[in-house]
Amino acid sequence: MTTAPLPSADPGPLRSYGPADTQVLEDFPGDRGTVFLVHGGFWRARTDRSHARAAAVAMADRGWRVLLPEYPRPGMPGGGWPGTGDELRRALEWVAETPGPLVLAGHSAGGQLALWLAHQPVAARAAGVVPLGGCLDLRLVHDLGLGDHAAGDFLGGSPEEQPEAYATADPAQLGPAPCPVVVVHGRDDDIVPLEVSRSWFDRCARPDRDRLLTVDGDHFAVMDPSAPAFATVLETLDGFR
Repeated sequence: MTTAPLPSADPGPLRSYGPADTQVLEDFPGDRGTVFLVHGGFWRARTDRSHARAAAVAMADRGWRVLLPEYPRPGMPGGGWPGTGDELRRALEWVAETPGPLVLAGHSAGGQLALWLAHQPVAARAAGVVPLGGCLDLRLVHDLGLGDHAAGDFLGGSPEEQPEAYATADPAQLGPAPCPVVVVHGRDDDIVPLEVSRSWFDRCARPDRDRLLTVDGDHFAVMDPSAPAFATVLETLDGFR
């Protein structure tokens, strides 16, 4: 997944949640609650948190404190499943006591990770989850071959080869989330097609609580502060205050 369409931004102050180089978060200050924003990149080592900074800055400008964690990906020490999830759980433990509402958000692969985190005890106080163009049905992501078969590389094989990994990592197999979920997905997304979010919604959403919002734009519009779709992202976050 290329990150070229997204604008750049300066990094935020760095905080450590452990001794490894990947155990860090960028901290963009705000005083109206916290967004724990998980970057995407199909879980690939080549894509780090830098492409999510512009979105983080825009959310902070809205008044949110935004915490942008790094995490190990396949091919990195501790990366792959379940190590990637374990490290993000440690990162969330570091911020779990921040004041105000806590919203879990994530783009692309980060959407899967954010929604998975919502099912973990460490996220018990989360007010909601906002996946953005998220890989929310890992079996479907695998079957469609998205990201050059990224789901199989992340989980160590196909659903038939690694059924336990898919059962524990795939939001579409975890049932309704413990807190409200608002999925935002671009209608013209050809990197993670809208059908991936629809599949999760049809299988796991609580229609009386959860929402699927489709917006104009492609895979990157939901992370681009200059795109009209990003206004929907900001309004969605504000709904959890």
